[in-house]
Amino acid sequence: MAEGPQTPNADQIAYWNGPGGQRWVDRQQAQDEMLEPVSAILLDRAKSHPGERVIDVGCGCGATTRAFAEKVGAAGRVLGVDVSAPMLQRARQVAPQNAPIEFRLADASVYPFKPGWYDLIISRFGVMFFAEPAASFANLRKALRPGGRLTFVCWREARANPWLMAPLRAAYNHVPKLPEVGPEDPGPFSFASEARVHRILGEAGFSDTSTEACDLTLDVAIGRGLDAAVESALQIGPTSRAIEGQPADVVAIVRKSVHGALAPFAKGQAVLLPASIWVVTAQNS
Repeated sequence: MAEGPQTPNADQIAYWNGPGGQRWVDRQQAQDEMLEPVSAILLDRAKSHPGERVIDVGCGCGATTRAFAEKVGAAGRVLGVDVSAPMLQRARQVAPQNAPIEFRLADASVYPFKPGWYDLIISRFGVMFFAEPAASFANLRKALRPGGRLTFVCWREARANPWLMAPLRAAYNHVPKLPEVGPEDPGPFSFASEARVHRILGEAGFSDTSTEACDLTLDVAIGRGLDAAVESALQIGPTSRAIEGQPADVVAIVRKSVHGALAPFAKGQAVLLPASIWVVTAQNS
């Protein structure tokens, strides 16, 4: 259970401490490799400096925590916060010894951070799941010093992210659709609206909010071929949830359909699909 006051994010905490979080742990290295282009963009835009104190929100298995620890060096500090006990256990396992890193099992939306102590808050896809996002960001802002910065990346709309949607559409030919999620319900695309992001951060007290659209290409096979890309889609993400509980013969049909959907994107051992993110920056003025 996450530390700190009562949280409105109980559903997310249950999910990320159950099979959902375990799937990420099982595929930690592969997911880190696939999302490396995103991490590189976040690292570049955040402009962290040696000696800075950083909070990594929704740090998961700690890839971005480790990257920012290298940036801030021994004089700095990175606090990785997540609600998932299994993911944090993996994060602690793979973090270098003596790195300037601390991991905390907590819900960042309500956790009592040391006020005004941090220079920078960052997140790679860890902020779209807040049940009450404006209140959550207001809590985070209290942890920043005056002039402190916020930089995070989030997915743009679903249609701009075929890397996730192409296999899911193929699966939907054979299994029922997942429950409908509203555009502002917690989930991977809840920050797809640029206007909503600006509104939430404004209500939370941030200023100088900026959103930058970044289109990129993800190798969903991470250099391991088309079959590896298919298995990845079936093991993690929305397609895995769509086939959960389905009998083996249906899963086999879905596998064949996903293989056909991804085949046009194969280039040698890579399977390259478009993706699109917002890079969001703001300030605690």
